[in-house]
Amino acid sequence: MASCDLSNQWVDLLPDGRPALMGIVNITPDSFSDGGQFYEVQDAINHVQKLISAGADIIDIGGESTRPGAAPVTPKEELRRTMGPLAYAVETGTLVSIDTRNAAVMRGALRHRDTVIINDISALRNDSKSIELVIQEQPPVILMHMAGEPATMNDDPHYDDIVADVINWLVSRAEFCMAAGLDRGCIALDPGLGFGKAHAHDLALLDNLDRIVDLGFPVCIGASRKLTSWSATPTTRLVVSTTAAVIAAMKGAAILRVHDVAETRGALRIAGYDMSRS
Repeated sequence: MASCDLSNQWVDLLPDGRPALMGIVNITPDSFSDGGQFYEVQDAINHVQKLISAGADIIDIGGESTRPGAAPVTPKEELRRTMGPLAYAVETGTLVSIDTRNAAVMRGALRHRDTVIINDISALRNDSKSIELVIQEQPPVILMHMAGEPATMNDDPHYDDIVADVINWLVSRAEFCMAAGLDRGCIALDPGLGFGKAHAHDLALLDNLDRIVDLGFPVCIGASRKLTSWSATPTTRLVVSTTAAVIAAMKGAAILRVHDVAETRGALRIAGYDMSRS
């Protein structure tokens, strides 16, 4: 079994004194915000280059749309879509995250063991082989809260107390993974804005993000382009997204998963963060 501890995984991967910027590369025809834009391999690689130049600390590559109502994609197709751009990103020396809920795709990405993060919206629940793989390899992992499945998750989601319910679920899932053999230092948490949550739920989680940070794990937040309606203009979406990113940073988020890296970087700089490379 590989070795992972708090001193040489997330703590060493993340910048000191500011959140890491995780740039999104959706290699899909149907993602909610940018579906089809980077579906061709060369388009995806070009976008990786753009995000790195804009200052991304991590490149998050995904080959399956998980927007509400999205159809699942086979692991074989995910691998076909993602492995080329992922290998390119690794070659640049940039930290890479594979956004997948399938063990076969995780395994393909982990050929680049020292530079790959597992970002699983199902928190290692979708594929029974996923937990076995991460216990063996001990990579850094982001466990995300999602109520239901992508196809139906936003059909009238209900919680008794959204913040307490999500916190309790994240703690329970982290404890399960640690009991199974995943080192605590390998785990980051994501409250999963937009994944089985209504607009009010997302706002409540963002407003109380410091309570999740207080659990003692690095926290990833993905508010980008989620807090406005489809009728909003691109400018409005950008303003809301960068504002949400700054709020999340001020509440202690360690990773900001964003579409607009340069703009988010600028907003954080205005807010007083040292955005120099580390």
